[in-house]
This record gives sequence, C-alpha cells and structure tokens, in this order.
Amino acid sequence: MSALGKLFRTTAFKLSFAYLLIFTIFAFVGLGYVAWNAQRLLTEQFVSTIENEIDSLSNLYRFGGLRRLVTSVERRSRAPGALIYLVTTEAGERVAGNVGALPPDVLGRTGQFETLYNRTDETETRPDVAIVRVYLLPGGFRLLVGRDIEERRRLQEIIHRAFGYSLLFIGVLGCLGGWFITRRVLKRVDDMTDITRHIMAGDLGGRLKVAGTGDELDRLAQNLNAMLDRIGELMRGMQEVSDNIAHDLKTPLTRLRNKADEALRTAKTPDELKMALEATIDESDNLIRIFNALLMIARLEAGSAREGLADFDAAEAVRGVAELYDALAEEAGVDLAVSVEDDLPVHGSRELLGQAMSNLLDNALKYGASSDTPSKTISVSAHRRDGEVWIAVADRGPGIPEAERGRVLERFVRLETARSRPGFGLGLSLAAAVARLHGGALRLEDNDPGLRVVLALPLKAVDLPQPALQTAA
Repeated sequence: MSALGKLFRTTAFKLSFAYLLIFTIFAFVGLGYVAWNAQRLLTEQFVSTIENEIDSLSNLYRFGGLRRLVTSVERRSRAPGALIYLVTTEAGERVAGNVGALPPDVLGRTGQFETLYNRTDETETRPDVAIVRVYLLPGGFRLLVGRDIEERRRLQEIIHRAFGYSLLFIGVLGCLGGWFITRRVLKRVDDMTDITRHIMAGDLGGRLKVAGTGDELDRLAQNLNAMLDRIGELMRGMQEVSDNIAHDLKTPLTRLRNKADEALRTAKTPDELKMALEATIDESDNLIRIFNALLMIARLEAGSAREGLADFDAAEAVRGVAELYDALAEEAGVDLAVSVEDDLPVHGSRELLGQAMSNLLDNALKYGASSDTPSKTISVSAHRRDGEVWIAVADRGPGIPEAERGRVLERFVRLETARSRPGFGLGLSLAAAVARLHGGALRLEDNDPGLRVVLALPLKAVDLPQPALQTAA
C-alpha cells in the first residue's frame, strides 16, 4: 500500500475529513442565513422606500392635482438614484416619469412585485429589474413607483463569491490540517507498531514512547507499558519458579528417592519397611503441599478465583483464625494478643483470607517462638484505616532487613537465616497473591524488634447486615 493510501485509510484522516465536512456544512448554513437575512432586510428597505414615495405622491395629487403630481415626478425622475417613476393614463399612455418600457401586463397588477423595465435615458436594449408597485389614482390615472435591485444583485454576487472563496479556503486549510494531524498521529502509531513488533520478536524490554502531552495516545502507551511491565514480571516469575522448582524440589525428591533406595537395601523387618514407608509418605506430603501452594498462587494471579468472591466480615474471619492458633501459640510458649475491631466488611474470599492469615501466623510462630527476646508475643489486629481494612500480624523474631522485604514476597525465596528452619518460601507469596486478588496489598514493616506484616484490603462502602455476619461466622 502506498503512503498516500495508508494516510487515507487512517482513523485520524477519516475523523479530520468528517470534522471538515461538518464544519463546512455549518459554515455554509451560517453564511446562507446571514445572506438571506441581508437580502430580506434590503428588500424590506426597498419596499418601505416605495411605500413612502407613493404616500407622498398620492398626497400631492390629492391636494395639488395632476399638474403638481407630474411636476414632482419629473423632478424626482431627474434626480440621481435607483428609484423609478411612471404616471400613465387609464389607457396606459405615459404622462411623466423615467420609465421608457414595461411588460404589457405590469400596470394591471397590484402589490409589490419584480419586473423588467427600461429607463427613458438608456440606450441599451438590455432591461433592468426593479421592485415596483402600481397605485391607482382618482380619475383613472396610474402611478408606478419602483426601486432598482442592482444593489441586491451585487450583494448576491459578493455572497456567492464569498461562498466560493470560503469553500476553497476551508477545503485547502482542512486538507492541510488533516494531513498534518494525520501524519503526526500516524507517526506515533507507526512508532508504537515498530516497538510492538520488536516485543513480539522477543524483546520484552521494549516500551512505548510517551510524548508527555497527556492525550489518549499517551494514556494508551502508559497502560500498555504497565501491561508489559506486568507481563515481564509474570515471565520473570515463571522463570524464577521454574528455576526454584528445579532447585528447591531437587532436595526433597532426592531425599525421597534415597530413603526408598535405602529401604530396599537395608530394611529386613516389617517394622523397618513400615518406618521407611512412613518417611516416604511424609516427604510426599511435603511435595504435595508445595504443588498445592504453587497451584493456588497461579490461580490467584490468573484471577480464576474471582468467581467465588462474596461479601463477608473480615473481623469474624480474623477472630476465627486466631482462635485456631491460640492452642498452638500456648504450646510454643508464645502469648497471642488479639485486637480486632467490630464490623469490617470486605468483598472477597473468606477461605483465601483465612489461608493467608494461617501462613502469616505460621511464620510468626516459627520465628517469634525461637527468638531470644524475653517477651515472646504475637499480636494479631484488624481495624479500619484510610478506607481500608488493615489486618496485621506482628512477632518479636529476628525480622527481615528492609532491603530484602520485596524479594521475600517472591516464590521459593528464603533468607540465609531461615534455611535451617522448615518451609519452602511460599507462605508470603501466597499471602501477597491473596491481597492482590482482593485489590489490596501486603506490606512488611519493622516491629522493632521483629516483623510486622500488614494485609491491607479495600473496605466495602456499605456495611453488611447483621444476619449476613452471623451466617459468615
């Protein structure tokens, strides 16, 4: 396709042409209305002048007779101007005036009308056009007064010429403006197309240019760049997950295989075989838990878990999870302090929120119970703040350095200090995925000492009715 054909097929050119057509129509309608009003006013002035002249001359005839009328008509006929006069007998014979010839049926008509005429002092045979009125005088005489419409004709010519020049000017200016705008828009679209081709070819680091004008193309580029950033994060996450699965699952799989091999080689009694099978089952359960967590995170990030979302009271959900962990905290020698504000309605999944809370409490018990601080306390709180529900779990453990807090939310990421403790590095990843599913965020803060994990979820605008809270509980 040629560059000109490509230009004509663009949406920007079609919109520019449509705007040009609409503007032209409105401009011509406006000019036509002005021209029609100008001609109407000019015609009304002509008619008014004719009426005034007839009134004046008829009064002269009434009070001074035919002689005075003829004298006045002859004098007015010789004056320069566009007015025409004619006084005739009842038979149509000319008595006075500056009209030399008229169509035969003019003197018998009434009212104002346009007609052809010739002046008595004109040598050309081409007739002129005037608005005239015939007035029947007492005694059978007829008085014709008219106004030449040459001025109106010239005004029409000027208007027609203005219409033509306006059409030409609007067309040229509109085409140039449309070409300039289309070229500018087309260049930006072509730049976007080139970059998207590079991205489709595998260069995921490419980003669309933002001109900084704040127009719709800038907004489109920003949204596409945000989408590409998210796609890049998911791709990196997939790559990291693949690497981490290969790395972190290699150890339990190797351990599982070695235990099975050892059982085959060394076990000689049923009890020994039973112990080997139990150890193998435990390792298998750990692997199943890992894959279940990975599948759950994948479902949350894909948004497939949105179908089961409903309204529920987060306060009741937090209290329920805290009650389940009360006995575990007591066995670990940790005080569990719960402070939950009443009536915290959110829209989401009660089960997924409970799973996220369980992961946070597991981590708090794992690191808070083994800390060297005299006060081994885990606090669980839920309250309103800035239009959100803040669910916080805080411990007095070693905490997480600020530089590592973003990285530990990724899958299979475990700090060196946590390598000796059981776990696979999926708890915080799952909690962060649950927060994103609910339109919220997971934040890690310093508890001085220890770690404070805040799960911020959007607060529902309208509180839930009491029966719904009881059902959810």
